[in-house]
Amino acid sequence: MNVTIYHNTQCGTSRNTLAMIRNTGIEPDIIEYLKDPPSRAQLVKMIADAGLTVRQAIREKGTPYAELGLDNPALTDDQLLDAMLKDPILINRPFVITPLGTRLARPSEVVLDILPGTHKGAFTKEDGEQVLDGEGKRIV
Repeated sequence: MNVTIYHNTQCGTSRNTLAMIRNTGIEPDIIEYLKDPPSRAQLVKMIADAGLTVRQAIREKGTPYAELGLDNPALTDDQLLDAMLKDPILINRPFVITPLGTRLARPSEVVLDILPGTHKGAFTKEDGEQVLDGEGKRIV
């Protein structure tokens, strides 16, 4: 299965998502989006395919969101996209694309919705939360 993750190595959610993908035996295509951001068309498609609005796909925490006045409700999607492409840290992460769908994996276990159920055993996130049991089944 071809899987792509738009990844930030400094983000715990992104690292957990990558580890869950690998727990299925899949080695994804990893795009470090801060170094290699998506094109405008790719970003628009990812947001739409994930069922999000542009505003839902913008990252506020740890970014220049407030300083840039991006909380202004009068800003258009095009203006928000311009800001995200100019400063990719504003793109929320991680986006994951598989043949089963596209998700903004926040929380990280959302990625399980678009991965095959072939997990190789238990999975515990960096913060100690167990997501998969010893048989690789999702804990709800």
